[in-house]
Amino acid sequence: MATKKCAPTWSDVKTKLVDVDRAGLLGLVQDLYAASKDNQAFLHARFGLGEDVLKPYKAAIDRWLWPDVFKNQDTSVAKAKKAISDYKKAVGQPDGLAELMVFYCERAAGFSNDIGLLDEGYFDALVRMFEQALKAIAALPDAARSTLWGRLCVVRNISHNFGYGVGDDMDELLSEYGVDD
Repeated sequence: MATKKCAPTWSDVKTKLVDVDRAGLLGLVQDLYAASKDNQAFLHARFGLGEDVLKPYKAAIDRWLWPDVFKNQDTSVAKAKKAISDYKKAVGQPDGLAELMVFYCERAAGFSNDIGLLDEGYFDALVRMFEQALKAIAALPDAARSTLWGRLCVVRNISHNFGYGVGDDMDELLSEYGVDD
């Protein structure tokens, strides 16, 4: 009878890391850094390196919410949301998260308006992210809120062009959060 082998877990990796010296650990991190752009973005964000740590996350959101239709690129709400999740794991600064959520809403609404996309699932995801953005903004200091709320009001205005009650849902959410435009 064959025994089933379990897939390795973080605990297994952690056990092996105990035996790695500083030089070995630095080499491992260097190899991970070289292995993928995602790892690079993570480390840059974690250590606050570069002029704009949000840039790679915004690029991913932009790619998946405003694809090049002439190149037959498709949209992916899941991949756009993954960029926000990846940033949250790397750093998770509240102001950065709020910025990425607002940017997500701007790109999703802009693309829908620009090409006339009529996709109820896409709109539902937009409204959910709109609400998450409002929650994130509400947790920021007062001085940081105004500009982000203003940008969401622009998103709401555009979203009234879509139908499906998208703009109305956003009106209701803005009202719940006491946001006036």
